[in-house]
Amino acid sequence: MQANELREQYQKFFEARGHKRIRSAPLLPENDPTVLFTTAGMHPLVPFLLGEPHPLGRRLVNAQKCLRTDDIDEVGDASHLTFFEMLGNWSLGDYFKTESLAWSYEFLTQVLALDPVRLAVTVFAGDTDAPRDDDTAGIWQRLGIPDERIYFLPKKDNWWGPAGATGPCGPDSEIFYDTGKPGHPGCAPGCACGKWFEIWNNVFMEYNKTADGRFIKLSQQNVDTGMGVDRTAAVLQGFDDVFRVETLAPLIARVEELARKKYADDPKPFRVIADHLRAATFAIADGAMPSNVEAGYVVRRLIRRAVRYANALGIAHNFCADFSGIVVAMFASAYPELEQNRAHIADELDREESKFKATLERGLREYHKVAELTRDLGANEIAAPDAFNLFETFGFPLSLTIELAREQGLSVDEAGFDALYRAHQEISRRGSEQKFKGGLADHAEQTTRLHTATHLLHQALRAVLGASVRQMGSNITAERLRFDFAYAEKLTPEQIAQIENIVNQQIENDLPVSIAVMSLDQAIKSGALAFFGEKYGDQVKVYSMGSFSKEVCGGPHVQRTGELGHFKIAKQESVGQGARRVRAVLDPKTG
Repeated sequence: MQANELREQYQKFFEARGHKRIRSAPLLPENDPTVLFTTAGMHPLVPFLLGEPHPLGRRLVNAQKCLRTDDIDEVGDASHLTFFEMLGNWSLGDYFKTESLAWSYEFLTQVLALDPVRLAVTVFAGDTDAPRDDDTAGIWQRLGIPDERIYFLPKKDNWWGPAGATGPCGPDSEIFYDTGKPGHPGCAPGCACGKWFEIWNNVFMEYNKTADGRFIKLSQQNVDTGMGVDRTAAVLQGFDDVFRVETLAPLIARVEELARKKYADDPKPFRVIADHLRAATFAIADGAMPSNVEAGYVVRRLIRRAVRYANALGIAHNFCADFSGIVVAMFASAYPELEQNRAHIADELDREESKFKATLERGLREYHKVAELTRDLGANEIAAPDAFNLFETFGFPLSLTIELAREQGLSVDEAGFDALYRAHQEISRRGSEQKFKGGLADHAEQTTRLHTATHLLHQALRAVLGASVRQMGSNITAERLRFDFAYAEKLTPEQIAQIENIVNQQIENDLPVSIAVMSLDQAIKSGALAFFGEKYGDQVKVYSMGSFSKEVCGGPHVQRTGELGHFKIAKQESVGQGARRVRAVLDPKTG
């Protein structure tokens, strides 16, 4: 079964069991300030996992675009990816473990016709926070999984969430497929040797982690499942390498053509190029432009890693835009935004590739300076700080530094480099923890006020600058809101003052904030702004603030605009051709 068929079969299976199909949310989250990208299908559904009624009911299913970069350095093996499609089904306070596991087993063994003998599962072993999940183990036994293929693993393996310090979480049960590769003593599901492919995860969200570290039972028990399209398609097609599946294989074939080398001889560079450019194509289509901050920095890093590996393969001319065209051709039928942004994606990739190649050339020159200095000092080993500076400042991979050094009779302090790299990763990890510290459930009062203010800001921008202004993205923390919009020119001080006055006037008017559920077509006909993916199938939520603002949205809101305080634009900047960004704050002291 190919990926397109798998995607459709999965959603039809759960639709037949009362689930409503919802669209994939964008990779750039609109109402979640705690993550750079949508990393799982549950992210856009957090308000509903916490108890808010969903317009389509309590059973949902979709194929969600996801992008994760925590394993970026692992990309190059047979299974790790940054971008992937996650098939998911959800119960929002409806069914729980029995139905979820039974349907998973039925889909795998009857629809996909996988051999049950080659399936194994893992279950939460329990700890001081939550008991051992014997319920799940018992359900698996009744479904036919023998004891010897049920593995109890600790929280680091079989517990999902929260994404930050607080929020919904719970034990999970992962389903693995035995690829047939010979194992080794101690090999079990989760081992990285290649014997086991994880294909599905059933998360039972029955706890909420509090700020003081306690795990308390949620009033609403939820099910959140995830199945990776590429990995499952690989299993169905008999591959132990996801890059041989049709969602990635055409990219690998194109690298072979350009490099005039065979994938099988050295797979890693081929895999990095294919994965990273597929991820960058999807990210740019959803508005993540290459830059030096946040999501844009991730996109830039993906592109530059792909170019570095292509350079090592001897691919000299620009190729990234060409690869984006292959991605669009493969996925546009499922994700039409790719075709709609085809030219824009190609332009951004080509511009970023050209920019980095100039940097790469400078890095080569810097390397030769380092090598010469090393010899002048009478040494034959390039010092770790020099190697790390080449990596961090000029994007030089350690492998390239080692290769160049070897050609010149030099070595590199690899152990010292690794120590510096680990220290760098630790700093990055701490930064990520700060980014996530609010948790997915960060609908605190100030965050809610700022999110509500984006609606007033959007309408005020359109009133001052014209109806062509449209939202391109937003990010909200407890301290400020950030709002990106389509507009080519820098705002004048007079325009900023006018926008602030309009927003503050609507706050002073203390407008009621109301909500209505309707079809997307009805919402647009009613005059609601709808530029983003808060589109839950055929039904959407429309938030109105008096007669001033009306938007399709899924985020948290105050009840009246008078709760917001005093609005002030703190900064404006350009974020690409034809796009501006403003940062704004709310002072609780009005006036």
